[in-house]
Amino acid sequence: MTDRPTEAWTSEDAYERYVGRWSRLVAPRFLTWLPGESSAVWCDVGCGTGALAHAILATQNPVRVLGVDRAEPYLAAARRAATDLRFDTAASGATAIPARDGEFDRVVSALLLNFVPQPAEALAEMRRITRPGGLIGGYVWDYAEGMRLIRLFWDAATALDTDAAELDEGRRFPICRPDPLRALFVAAGLVEVDVGEVTVPTVFADFDDLWEPFLGGQGPAPGYCAGLSGDRRDALRERLRAMLPRRPDGAIPLEARAWTVRGRVR
Repeated sequence: MTDRPTEAWTSEDAYERYVGRWSRLVAPRFLTWLPGESSAVWCDVGCGTGALAHAILATQNPVRVLGVDRAEPYLAAARRAATDLRFDTAASGATAIPARDGEFDRVVSALLLNFVPQPAEALAEMRRITRPGGLIGGYVWDYAEGMRLIRLFWDAATALDTDAAELDEGRRFPICRPDPLRALFVAAGLVEVDVGEVTVPTVFADFDDLWEPFLGGQGPAPGYCAGLSGDRRDALRERLRAMLPRRPDGAIPLEARAWTVRGRVR
């Protein structure tokens, strides 16, 4: 059995190069899908470096946005990138949000629910801080199929190391599918539950642009990569390289699909 590598969440630059930049493409499309409400009070749970919070500030005319995350380096990056006085942050986990009952009109999360040990508890906490009639929503990567960057990485890794299948996010995170997401929100007592999808292009300038973020240690796949010996990492790199499509100019055109989910508090 493969030991699970440490999944660090400490470097905002490494995170942005790995998946943050692609989450920033998903965020505004997710907000278009989520019914809007001008002059609302928002909470972004697990805000990371601020992809979703910044999109809210840019497109939703909020009264206030609170970004909540455990990782102070990510919160610092989110604050630096948003000088808007309507944005504030709090260092906290998803199951103990420092807010009053019913304080927010919209509570959202991006790429969070699969990383919470008890997602039902996190959703219950999100419901607590959402006013009656307010909306809770979020999105997660389709690790099993549609997030091609990560899917191809694990396909290459498991071809070389069968034990790597235990670490594959498509296998580890069964919640990242439409039916489990819907069931989670329904079980939380939310109504008008709906699930959708957003697909964005993820075009890499060249192979280095795609590969180097896997060396940054932020998240499961980079954590696995960091734990390999030099020879095994080189073999993985070349296996992945051989699997990728390429344009004549050397660019690598992939796509990333995120599953979206929303529900209303009674």
